[in-house]
Amino acid sequence: MIRKLLAWWRQRRAERLDIRESLWHEVEAGLPFLHRLTPDERSRLRQLARRFIAEKQWSGAQGLPLTPRIQLTIALQACLPILHLGLDWYAGWVGIVVYPGDFLIPRRMIDEDGVVHEFDDDVMGEAWYGGPVLISWFDHAEEADGINVVIHEFAHKLDMKSGDADGMPPLHAGMSRQRWIAVMSQAFEDFRRRVDDGEETPLDPYGAEWPAEFFAVASEAFFETPQLLADEYPEVYRQFTQFYRQDPAAAGPARP
Repeated sequence: MIRKLLAWWRQRRAERLDIRESLWHEVEAGLPFLHRLTPDERSRLRQLARRFIAEKQWSGAQGLPLTPRIQLTIALQACLPILHLGLDWYAGWVGIVVYPGDFLIPRRMIDEDGVVHEFDDDVMGEAWYGGPVLISWFDHAEEADGINVVIHEFAHKLDMKSGDADGMPPLHAGMSRQRWIAVMSQAFEDFRRRVDDGEETPLDPYGAEWPAEFFAVASEAFFETPQLLADEYPEVYRQFTQFYRQDPAAAGPARP
């Protein structure tokens, strides 16, 4: 009974959100990869985005005013990976903190000699296990330097459903853990070698840092430039079609 009441209350909150149709169109037009979706998928994505906005706790950092446009832009991109998975994949945490551009996170690391290093890390986003997602907001897409910060960080959140981010999200029934590990490990090692050799790779070289980042960078490509990922790493693409339960390359190129 309590579950049903909670679900009803959440649905009511989502339905009460006043989002103008013109704003939907404006934001969707700025996310051309959404044009691959069928009308039914577009409708489902809107419903998920409504619930996502209503259920999460939003904060603007450094004086950034959180406008409906900012929230909707983030929500549509965050919900795209879970379009056929469901909002429960983002359960267990509530906070979204939006920064005006890049921001600094204090770090403290101990090297192999036991020396403590403290520094400020300049980042565009960060997902915390069990905690909030930190997102940079850019008024113009080109300011993000070709990186989809939202999809990247929310891919980390999916990865963390099975514990620490390691590139191994919880797989669906019928998917092989051994096959996933073999495919992703081989692709990661190949990508890291290419980056280390100085090759200009079509995927963000940051994916060579460690397996969790490769999963997030490959997830960006899966949704934004799916044919590129399918051409570069076809087996990774096949695993992603099973995990995300989507096949964006089959829908053809996104309309400008």
